[in-house]
Amino acid sequence: MANGLKEIRKKISSVNNTKKTTRAMKLVSTSKLKKAEEMARRARSFADKLNEVFYDMMKRIKHSGLDNLDSKFFRDTHSHDLKVVDIVFVTADKGLCGGFNSTTMKEALRLRSEYQKRNVEVRLRCAGKKGNAFFAFNNIKLEDSVGDLSSSPDYERSSDFIGAAVNDFLAGKTQEVIIIHNGFKNLISQELKSVKILPLIPDESVLKEEDLVSDVLNISPEDEENIILDELAKKYVEYNMYYALVDSLAAEHSARMQAMDAATNNATELVRTLTISYNKARQEAITTELVEINAGAEAMK
Repeated sequence: MANGLKEIRKKISSVNNTKKTTRAMKLVSTSKLKKAEEMARRARSFADKLNEVFYDMMKRIKHSGLDNLDSKFFRDTHSHDLKVVDIVFVTADKGLCGGFNSTTMKEALRLRSEYQKRNVEVRLRCAGKKGNAFFAFNNIKLEDSVGDLSSSPDYERSSDFIGAAVNDFLAGKTQEVIIIHNGFKNLISQELKSVKILPLIPDESVLKEEDLVSDVLNISPEDEENIILDELAKKYVEYNMYYALVDSLAAEHSARMQAMDAATNNATELVRTLTISYNKARQEAITTELVEINAGAEAMK
């Protein structure tokens, strides 16, 4: 019985140590989430302004009567033209964040299977160590992969990463580029996002607006309009990649905060259960000792 009590005490001590770790990890994730959330907010503001400039340029070109854009970024593709598609997806570099990574990878595999059923070749490009490890373990080839980027988003590195997919699209090697990531929705939930970034398909409802966006882009559409539009389109795609990384990082910290909170609560409940078991075992041991003492006393009479 003494050995049993000792084992229960060890378990309680071990669970309490785990509880301290999960609580600390939750606090760290909470702190990092605030920074990542602010970064995502600033990135979203910049993206909104970039979109405004982009559509202002589109309106100016449309207003000048140049409806047939001479730009490969806007190359029109149909289902029967699809031969090769690039799927770019973002996972975390670390685990212990619940189903955050698996949600993204499952969507990438689902979309891959969907295209393959249509006899379309799919190339996978992954940012994040967890995604790289998963696909390597399952012997699924990745066209490109990068680590230490999803945990520390950097515009230059993200531009280089997505640049390879963009170059292949412009060269006609692929017909579509899709970005998948698990994005930040609020403190307690994430939102899976899948965006076709190439070819660019302008929002017709925006282009039909009669008024141009004033004072956003101070140029006149002359001979260089398509060159300027290509530059804007390139920046638009690059920033979509960067924003996906930033948005994913905020969502990752949110998911980890939830996972560690749940782990801490489970540890607390387990300690409570083990403590009850320990008290019962201790009471049984005391009762057994009293019975043995009384039996010995009776035997000596």
